[in-house]
Amino acid sequence: MTNVLDVPRQQVVKLYGNRLRARVCGLYREGDRLLMVRHRGIGPTDTFWCPPGGGAQFGETATDALKREFIEETGLHVSVGSLLFVNEFLAPPLHALELFFEVEAIGGSLSMGMDPEMDADGQIISEVRLMTFDEIKAYPASEVHTLFARCQSLDDVFRLRGYLN
Repeated sequence: MTNVLDVPRQQVVKLYGNRLRARVCGLYREGDRLLMVRHRGIGPTDTFWCPPGGGAQFGETATDALKREFIEETGLHVSVGSLLFVNEFLAPPLHALELFFEVEAIGGSLSMGMDPEMDADGQIISEVRLMTFDEIKAYPASEVHTLFARCQSLDDVFRLRGYLN
């Protein structure tokens, strides 16, 4: 019998595991808070916080993919600014090249969205909220995106440049 908590993890591996993915991620800031999405099915504790984003589809530009992902995950319509850095996310069976952009909200309202690629009982988004840097850093390193290990402040996040691995 499958544990209900295993369903999101199985969905993640089925859809994204054992292949290289191109992902787009947006850094959206309101004052001293950064928009974060909590995912299930990733990592050892079934909690993984990261900025909104997801996979680009064939024929879709990175900026169009990021706009779509923000609407799906957060309910916000965004304009995409500068490409800040590229991160290589490698946590087998997941492997992704992530393009991080600065974004600005231009409409919509913040709400918890969904991942349309996931089954209804296998949804991995469990929370969406604006978090201070201290709130993000209070989580164990395994429960937040690796980019935060390189930073001592929210301003540092927006100063990251180049290729991170």
